[in-house]
Amino acid sequence: MPMAIREIGDNATFDASAARTPMRQRPSRPAGSPARPDVVTVTDSKTLADRLEDLLPQTQCTKCGYDGCRPYAEAVAAGAANYNQCPPGGAEGVARLARVLGKPVIPINPVNGVERARPVAFIDEQLCIGCTLCMQACPVDAIVGAPKQMHTIVKDLCTGCDLCVAPCPVDCIAMIPVTGDATGWDAWTQQQADAARLRHDRRAARLARERDAAEARAAARRHAAASPPQAAAKDETASAAAATTSAATPATAAADDPEAKKRAIIQAALERARQKKAELAVRGEGPRNTENVSADVQAQIDAAEARRRRIGIDDGQPDEARGEPSSDAPPRNDDNNNDPSS
Repeated sequence: MPMAIREIGDNATFDASAARTPMRQRPSRPAGSPARPDVVTVTDSKTLADRLEDLLPQTQCTKCGYDGCRPYAEAVAAGAANYNQCPPGGAEGVARLARVLGKPVIPINPVNGVERARPVAFIDEQLCIGCTLCMQACPVDAIVGAPKQMHTIVKDLCTGCDLCVAPCPVDCIAMIPVTGDATGWDAWTQQQADAARLRHDRRAARLARERDAAEARAAARRHAAASPPQAAAKDETASAAAATTSAATPATAAADDPEAKKRAIIQAALERARQKKAELAVRGEGPRNTENVSADVQAQIDAAEARRRRIGIDDGQPDEARGEPSSDAPPRNDDNNNDPSS
């Protein structure tokens, strides 16, 4: 039907035409046809695990039998664990999970624990030895301190998980209830749960970074140990390598031998000591009282030299240059002790 073009906003003719045209109905989807791609049906276990994790108190206490709230949520979603294994959540927590799962509310499994008032850890500062074991056990970084220094609990961050109690070697940690008669979710808020979950995730990421860095450093050390040594290092160790059967051992095998590592460290320390002694001698600042040492001191020196020879360490000097007795001679003082002119 021809329509006249009028000014913008004048839709009277269009309205009349639309009124005479019947509205098209959306065709119904035939039975058995695939669903619309823009409609997501929540059926996979991962999405269900996310929903269940959001309902957990995030204390990360492992009382459920799993290493944290996320693994427990995944186990419940997969049907590998029951939904009544979270004592910190209490009866309210079981009811929350039951609603999502469409199951009846059941009591908490007593094997996993009982619902109780939320406790907070307390460290007896007079007994703490600074071992850092409790810091390593805390899943939310609620303990601050340093090695061989006193530790303390950040009360507002503690989730009451009890994980710091068992590792303490001096039994200086106590769990003190702080919520009175309130238990379960009545003693714990959603805001506290969200904050604890964030701290736990950040701690896990930090530990992963530290672990990767440690593995990278170890790989670098192994690579350096397997690399051919420099010419100067070969010259310094040529005499010792010729006198031992370990000279034919590959560098990688020596690097994996703890005794070889120990001998190398001691040999390097002896070399540094020799260099320092030579520098002092050039400046006229050599060690004094080396002529008239007591019998006890000389016995200690002889014992140290014997230990060095026993583990295959050579200081780079012959026995005559060191003024040492032979291995079958008894320990003696320096020859100059018997010199009348000394």
